[in-house]
Amino acid sequence: MTLIKSISGIRGTIGGNVGDNLTPIDAVKFASAYGVWLKEQRNKDNYRVVVGRDARISGEMIQNLVMNTLVGLGIHVIDLGLSTTPTVEVAVPMEHADGGIILTASHNPKQWNALKLLNAKGEFLDAAAGAKILEIAESEAIEFSDVDTLGKITKNQAYIDLHIDEVLNLPLVNKKAIEDANFKVVVDGVNSTGGIAIPLLLERLGVHPVKLYCEPNGHFPHNPEPLKEHLTDLAEAVVKEHADLGIVVDPDVDRLAFMDEQGEMFGEEYTLVACADYVLGKTPGNTVSNMSSTRALSDVTKSHGGSYEASAVGEVNVVELMKKNNAIIGGEGNGGIIYPELHYGRDALVGVALFLSLLAERKMKTSELRATYPSYFMSKKKIQLTPQINVDEILSTMESRYSHENLTTIDGVKIDFAEKWVHLRKSNTEPIIRIYTEAKSQQEADTLADAIIAEIKEVANI
Repeated sequence: MTLIKSISGIRGTIGGNVGDNLTPIDAVKFASAYGVWLKEQRNKDNYRVVVGRDARISGEMIQNLVMNTLVGLGIHVIDLGLSTTPTVEVAVPMEHADGGIILTASHNPKQWNALKLLNAKGEFLDAAAGAKILEIAESEAIEFSDVDTLGKITKNQAYIDLHIDEVLNLPLVNKKAIEDANFKVVVDGVNSTGGIAIPLLLERLGVHPVKLYCEPNGHFPHNPEPLKEHLTDLAEAVVKEHADLGIVVDPDVDRLAFMDEQGEMFGEEYTLVACADYVLGKTPGNTVSNMSSTRALSDVTKSHGGSYEASAVGEVNVVELMKKNNAIIGGEGNGGIIYPELHYGRDALVGVALFLSLLAERKMKTSELRATYPSYFMSKKKIQLTPQINVDEILSTMESRYSHENLTTIDGVKIDFAEKWVHLRKSNTEPIIRIYTEAKSQQEADTLADAIIAEIKEVANI
């Protein structure tokens, strides 16, 4: 079992030993450190933090620990209860709060949970802030409030509706065209908070939702990462219901994937490609995604006269480069849409509204829309890490072996060949090395990935 402290937050498995897992003591420790850091940012009398969670079985326990730790530091808490990551991000500035915490381990299985930490803008903390919080957590210098200056908890469960209001008010969301299209959509909410938010959004858009695994009880009916091999039930339901498409999100609703009317994946990588195509067609500009994302976004951006840049993996890195390059849309190839017109965070609700606007205006079937985009095929594989594996040494050796190719080393090692690429990096969220490849055919992408994995195992003697 594992406790991972990184730029993506504090993530671990529930139970086990303190310091090795996300135990109640670890939850209190890191919530305390965040609260101390937050109070150091501003000299004021009252501090406010928005807290929400996905539907994980451990969520209520971890949320109560975190909220009451903040109360003990004299910080007032706005409790959103069952919520989504983008909803908490939207709520922080709307509440004029000093920060936010989302209790979710995103796509990880049910035994995992995490504290995702936000700043006063509702955006993820940068590396410097994250490092400072980890430093505070390891110190003994945490002073709690006396009985007369404790914080208070205020419940506000209206924010999913308020978030939907904000999405529907976006100028590019074509509510009339979507309503006129009379879409029927199957929604796989993986028994988490997407099962609340996505059907509500669809109903407000005049879409008929068919709910699949939309009971927010935390018992994930399949692996919660929205990949093709996990979505056979959704494929069957889309065909059986004669639906126009299927929608699937991860447990905290910041990743989004579509399925066409034939039960075939639209392609998780192509969620951002399609949404960017729609936005760039209305408001020309630049785009950003991380360097593990498809080349198709670059192709589509250039077709609209814009420029594309790639960042290191991690939402905070994408957001930083989007701001620097004035990107009007961006995100990550894992189905994460960042649309700054609303907020700088991956948001499946925004993605659904933009995608349906595009589909309604084009008057195409979902499969026909997918056929309009360049076809690239990706392989996403991984190698489980053990304490004996020296990742930095492996990456350094691979960099040397391919020094004659076009290399990028801002995040692991990316090797760009003429018509394919491979990206090797240590995960921020799991004890693994990720090996992502992309090529003009699935066989070529898989073959490249397998060849690189064989090389890594040779280098590491595993």
